[in-house]
Amino acid sequence: GNKVTVVLGAQWGDEGKGKVVDLLATESDVVCRCQGGNNAGHTVVVDGKEYDFHLFPSGIINPKAISFIGNGVVIHLPGLFEEAEKNEKKGLKDWEKRLIISDRAHIVFDFHQAVDGLQEVQRQAQEGKNIGTTKKGIGPTYSSKAARTGLRICDLLSDFDEFSSRFKNLAQQYKSMFPTLEIDIEGQLKKLKGYAEKIRPMVRDGVYFMYEALHGSPKKILVEGANAALLDIDFGTYPFVTSSNCTVGGVCTGLGVPPQHVGDVYGVVKAYTTRVGIGAFPTEQINEIGDLLQSRGHEWGVTTGRKRRCGWLDLVILKYAHMINGFTALALTKLDILDVLDEIKIGVAYKLGGKRIPYFPANQEILQKVEVEYETMPGWKTDTTGARKWEDLPPKAQNYIRCVENHVGVPDVFSSLVKWVGVGKSRESMIQLF
Repeated sequence: GNKVTVVLGAQWGDEGKGKVVDLLATESDVVCRCQGGNNAGHTVVVDGKEYDFHLFPSGIINPKAISFIGNGVVIHLPGLFEEAEKNEKKGLKDWEKRLIISDRAHIVFDFHQAVDGLQEVQRQAQEGKNIGTTKKGIGPTYSSKAARTGLRICDLLSDFDEFSSRFKNLAQQYKSMFPTLEIDIEGQLKKLKGYAEKIRPMVRDGVYFMYEALHGSPKKILVEGANAALLDIDFGTYPFVTSSNCTVGGVCTGLGVPPQHVGDVYGVVKAYTTRVGIGAFPTEQINEIGDLLQSRGHEWGVTTGRKRRCGWLDLVILKYAHMINGFTALALTKLDILDVLDEIKIGVAYKLGGKRIPYFPANQEILQKVEVEYETMPGWKTDTTGARKWEDLPPKAQNYIRCVENHVGVPDVFSSLVKWVGVGKSRESMIQLF
C-alpha cells in the first residue's frame, strides 16, 4: 500500500511548515489536513502571489492534487467559503472540484466562536491571564465533540429537521452558560442549509476515501500538520495549548490511517524559537536580540496579527518533539534571519537547582523556573539568502546545522537529519541536502 508523508511543527508553531508542504505538495496526489481548524495560518508564495490558507490544505494550489479535510478537523463553514473567495481573487481556480471533506468532521458554529471570545474574557477576569486563543471557536467545538453534543458534516447533510433540533439544544446549552450570548437560531439554520447544498458534492466517507487512496494505484499522500508539538493538547505546554493532537498520532485518528501507513515524518524547525501569547518560554530573549529576531524575521501571527515572542533555538524542545514524533528528517527554516549576529546561542539543556534534568517538564510552574544551559557559537556574518546548495553556506552556518543534528541525534552514523535548510521566502530558497 501507499504511505503517507507527514509534515509537523516541532516548536510552538510558525516554523514555516507552509513552505515545506508547498515544496512537497507540488508532487503529491493527495494533500490532507487531519486536525485543527481555521486557527492555522499557512502562507504560501507561488509566482509572486501570496496565498493565506487557514482551513484549506496548502495543496489546493496544485491543480493535479486532491485536497482532503479529514474527520479530525473542525470546520467553520462561513470561514471555508470566505477563504475560498479571498484566494479566488488571487487566482485560485476550480478548488471545489479538488476538495474532499470527511462526513465525520465536526462543525464549528458561530456561537462556538462567540463563546471562545467570552471564555477568554472570563479567564482574564478570573485568573488574570487568558490562553491566547485565536477566538476561532476551535476549543469550544472540540469541547462539544468530547461532550458528545457536537454536530458533524454528516448530520448537516442528513435529516435537516433532526439537525435543527440538535442545533437548537446545543445553542440553548450555551445560552444558559453564557447569559450575554446572543444567537440568531433561525438565521443561523437558514445559512447552514445554504452551506449544506454548497458542500454536498465535496463530502465523502473519509474512511473509505483514505482506504482507497492508501490501497489503490501508487499515490503520493501528504499530511499537513497544523499548530505544533508544544501546542499539542497532550504533550504541549498545557494549558497554553490548542485543543487537538498536533503530533503524529493525530494523523491516525484524524484521517483513519493505520500506523503502518505512516512513512516519512518531517519536523519543521525554525533556526530560532518563537511563541505567540503567554506561557513558559525558557530561551526567550526580552532584549535587543529578541527585538532583532522579531523585526528581521517579521514575526507576526498570520491568523491573529500578534507580535511573536522570540528567543534562541531550544534543543530541549526539539528533542522532546522528536521523542514523540520520531522525525525521519528535519527542515531548518529562516536560517538567514541569523545572518547578522556576532554570536549565536543554542539551548542544549535545562537545569533545576543547578542540576541538568533529562526530560521536558510537564508542569508550567516548573518550566517557568528552569535555567537554560547554552552553547555559544560564532556568527557567520554573511548573507545566506543566495545559497542554493550546502556548499554555498558559510562554514560557520554549516557548523550551526551540524550542532543541531548532533544534539538531536541523527538516525544512524552515515546519514544526516536536516534535509532542508530555508534561507528566504521564495520556493527556490529551500536548500535540499539529500
